[in-house]
Amino acid sequence: MRMETEAQFAHERGMTDGLPTPRRYVAIVALCFGTALAVIDGGIATVALPTIARDLHVPSSAAVLIVTVYQLVLVMSLLPASALGDRIGHRKLYQYGQLLFAVSTMLCFFAKSLPFLLVVRVAQALGAGAVLSVSSALVRSIYPSTHLGRGLGVNSVIVSISAAVAPTLGGFVLAVGSWPWVFACAVPFAIISLFLGWKALPDPEPRDEPYDIAGALLCAATFGFTISGLEALVHGDSPIVALAIVAAGILFAIIFVRRELIEPRPIMPVDLLGRPVFALSAIGALTAFIATMTLILSVSFRLQHQYGLSPSEVGTMIAPWPFTTMFVAPLAGTLSDRYPAGLLGGIGMAIAVVALVFLAFLPADPSYFDIAWRMALCGAGFGLFLSPNARLIIGSTPRERAASAGGLIATVRLTGQTLGATLVAALLALGLGDGPIPPLISLGLALVAGICSVARLRPALRNPPRTEVAEAQPASSVEAH
Repeated sequence: MRMETEAQFAHERGMTDGLPTPRRYVAIVALCFGTALAVIDGGIATVALPTIARDLHVPSSAAVLIVTVYQLVLVMSLLPASALGDRIGHRKLYQYGQLLFAVSTMLCFFAKSLPFLLVVRVAQALGAGAVLSVSSALVRSIYPSTHLGRGLGVNSVIVSISAAVAPTLGGFVLAVGSWPWVFACAVPFAIISLFLGWKALPDPEPRDEPYDIAGALLCAATFGFTISGLEALVHGDSPIVALAIVAAGILFAIIFVRRELIEPRPIMPVDLLGRPVFALSAIGALTAFIATMTLILSVSFRLQHQYGLSPSEVGTMIAPWPFTTMFVAPLAGTLSDRYPAGLLGGIGMAIAVVALVFLAFLPADPSYFDIAWRMALCGAGFGLFLSPNARLIIGSTPRERAASAGGLIATVRLTGQTLGATLVAALLALGLGDGPIPPLISLGLALVAGICSVARLRPALRNPPRTEVAEAQPASSVEAH
């Protein structure tokens, strides 16, 4: 009875919140272009690395910094940027980030050395970080609360399509132009989003509060030292130095978290992580993203090394994963507006576990269909988990903290993907990266995500005290999920 009452309350509330139409639809389009901008820029550079290395006369190993520096700065900046968005307004930060990205991209045409290009990539990452840090908060403001899952599902589709299109788009651009155009081809997305979003995106609601500069620096140092230390541990020549960098990152993390615990509005939402539903959702998302990156990267090596397939053949065999996610993610998001996210996530991870078992033990001479249906099943399983999981995190957060929650989601995603890539590199160095071991590790991580998801079905977590519900509107509807 209580859940029905809360669901009815959410339905009535959902008819009045969110943006009115047709402004809502214009805002959705603006947000889609902005999200595509950040995702495409993160993946499109990969195909251009050999060309850039040749033109700038640097080793291929040094050119990889163009990608790793971008990813590292992005992870370091997401949570500080989300806190800044809470203070100056989400729309303002979102569009400032797009403007910074567009201007810095133009500087690529003047890059005649790798150090200058790396500085440009840092600026691009800061712009993309500003965009991604508040995108989930904007989704929550644009859509009615009863359609929040649908909105996050649409956002997931844009991410999947952009990630899948980026390498192909980069290859096409290189075929007709020089490498700076690889970065510049994302600028039209920024221009369209800026034009549409200027009036359509939710109006800024800035708060007159001081910005925690010390907390932002500690946050950046925590992620920067820890991730770069792990990367150096796998790729570097000095394990002692790498371990020292990781230890420094852990020390910064301890200082950072202890400081955040006494802050009224922490940059890292440690207060929200104190809620079991929120913490379980964050842990589940982290393990799921590590699992997906571990599997996708290792499958590429396995199919080429063990089965002798060409890169183009490998690409077509992996493609069913993002293609399936494109359809499952919005469906899962819509279902999460009606059914418990814990149930949907548990079913999704059960499907993924079955698919991972079949991927670990492939036939001796697999056909395209043998690989494709396994990858599609994985995409369906993880897609059924991730959209409802994001909907629960955003929806169970007080509206004024939505940017912090969204920044955490983006940070968890990028951190999980980085850790997954580092794990694959370590397995390859040990001679275990192109066999059944990576899928089995992904299976274990998927089990952890599934357990976290199902644990949220406990009545004590699904039905919090009424005081908590009042604090976290519209959590009354979402925590019931």
